Amino acid sequence: MDKDLADSTVLIAGLGISGRGMAQVLDGRDRATLTVDEGKQDADLHSFDQVDWKDIDLVCTSPVFNPRTPFILEARSRSIPVISEVELAWRMRVDNARTGCPAPWIGITGTNGKTSTTEMVSAMLTACGLVAPAVGNIGKSVSLAALDPDNDVLCVELSSFQLHFTDSLQLQAATITNIAADHLDWHGGMERYAQDKAKVFDGARAVIAYNAQDARVSELAREARTQEGCVHVGFTLERPQEGQIGVEDGWIVDRSGLLGAPVADHHRIAALTDFPYLCEPDGTVYPHLLADALTALALVASMDVDMQVALDALRRFKPGGHRIEEVARLGEGPLTIRFVDDSKATNAHAARASLSSFAPKSVVWIVGGLAKGARFEDLVREERDQLQGVVVIGKDQEPFEQALRSQAPEVPVRIIDPQDNATVMERAVEAAGTMAHEGDVVLMAPACASMDQFASYADRGDQFAAHARAWVAAHGRD
Repeated sequence: MDKDLADSTVLIAGLGISGRGMAQVLDGRDRATLTVDEGKQDADLHSFDQVDWKDIDLVCTSPVFNPRTPFILEARSRSIPVISEVELAWRMRVDNARTGCPAPWIGITGTNGKTSTTEMVSAMLTACGLVAPAVGNIGKSVSLAALDPDNDVLCVELSSFQLHFTDSLQLQAATITNIAADHLDWHGGMERYAQDKAKVFDGARAVIAYNAQDARVSELAREARTQEGCVHVGFTLERPQEGQIGVEDGWIVDRSGLLGAPVADHHRIAALTDFPYLCEPDGTVYPHLLADALTALALVASMDVDMQVALDALRRFKPGGHRIEEVARLGEGPLTIRFVDDSKATNAHAARASLSSFAPKSVVWIVGGLAKGARFEDLVREERDQLQGVVVIGKDQEPFEQALRSQAPEVPVRIIDPQDNATVMERAVEAAGTMAHEGDVVLMAPACASMDQFASYADRGDQFAAHARAWVAAHGRD
């Protein structure tokens, strides 16, 4: 644990989940803790203008604050360190009760796929007998988890926001699942966003797994400053080259040697059909979930565990809610109209992966929300052949209307009046249902954040599922 904290007065900026976690773990471990949150009554201060900076030794910031926020600039002008909850947790971690050493961390970052990959890693390591919670952006606060001596390994989902203010990590294994334009306003551009993601590789000890089909990620892996002996493994949805894990003829194939078998030109690990959640009923593979599974396998191989047990756990894995999940269906077989919830597809990169999972001209796409300044011309142009129709929701509809007019003018579009949040999803599902034909999929993959009309992406997905089931009940055949 960091001994310097005992002599520090720490300012905690923001009392969300991470801020409260930091306040809890610092209690009694520093000289004094001061909390600031304009919207929380129990904060010590309600404005950063009230901070007496001469008394502050360290600032622990919540992810909501970007690097150009005035109080962060003020702290740095005074040479006061600014760190994330992740950095604080790393500095304060305690020894594991069984090994007498701090529990290793496995870190997962990327624009998309972080949560599924983290959950897969946790499920596999847990099946192998380790206490291996999923923490960070999901589950328990990482700072609280780092102080639990019963944890054998932490599976940490890391956002680019957290990594920006993190500098000391030396992970057991790390991955960047992919990098696409997202949160660029927070970071100040694509290069800075990628640089923050790349910090997950710094000092990695055993394995880094990188997306071999993502040129930017591959370059970051080549430049990574890992420890001596750290194995670099690429994952790909194509036939793997030497040093990679990939797919060939419907099988997961290992040419890295990492999965505990001799390297060969065709070393088959498992058939894709062994993983029900990876495929459509017709055998079409969900590419993003397959990529997550390959990544998770590489990360788990960094630990001294039985890989057969881990692989069996991966076969049994069920993705979390709102991730390409069928929530309702009308009819059976080829006459089915299915409703699929992918509310977690909150940017264009995730929506593209979702749309590409289905047959051409079979998708009625529910899209829209808080666009965060993004444009969608490329997404619509690349995926227009998948579209049977489009239903646009959200307050920020112009980017989609423009993209659809210019890139897919032949596709029918319904615009949902954004005025009544309480009924928006009911109206969207009704519109999508009337556009769908037998054999089609009504897919909610919004490519946008949800906060303009819903409490969260989970709330958006729950409402979609409820209204989809109601629509099916109303239109069911005798």
